[in-house]
Amino acid sequence: MALKHANDSNFTDLVKDGITFVDFWASWCGPCRMFGPIFEATSEKISGVNFVKFEIDESNRRTAAKYGIRGIPSVLAFKNGELIEARSGLMDEETLTDWIMEIQRA
Repeated sequence: MALKHANDSNFTDLVKDGITFVDFWASWCGPCRMFGPIFEATSEKISGVNFVKFEIDESNRRTAAKYGIRGIPSVLAFKNGELIEARSGLMDEETLTDWIMEIQRA
C-alpha cells in the first residue's frame, strides 16, 4: 500500500480502518532518518496493512501528546482506530516485518 502522511487534522481518519502502523519522526532526528527508509521499504513489501508517517513539529503536537510520544522514532500499531501496541527506537527491517506479521496474525 502507498505510504501516507498524517498530521493532527487527518490522523484519526488515517488510522480508523484496518491495521495501521504509524512512524512518529522528526527531520532533525538522526535515528529517524535511518529508520525512515526501512519503514518505507517495508510499506512496499507488505500488503493488507496501512503505513503512515507522522512528523512531529510545531504544528503537529496534539496527536503526539495524546499518545505520550516522548522518544522518536516511535511506531504505534492501531487496529480499527484503537492503539494496540507501541515500540520506540530504531528497528531493522526484519524486526519491523516480524512485528507487523505478529500483529496481523493476532
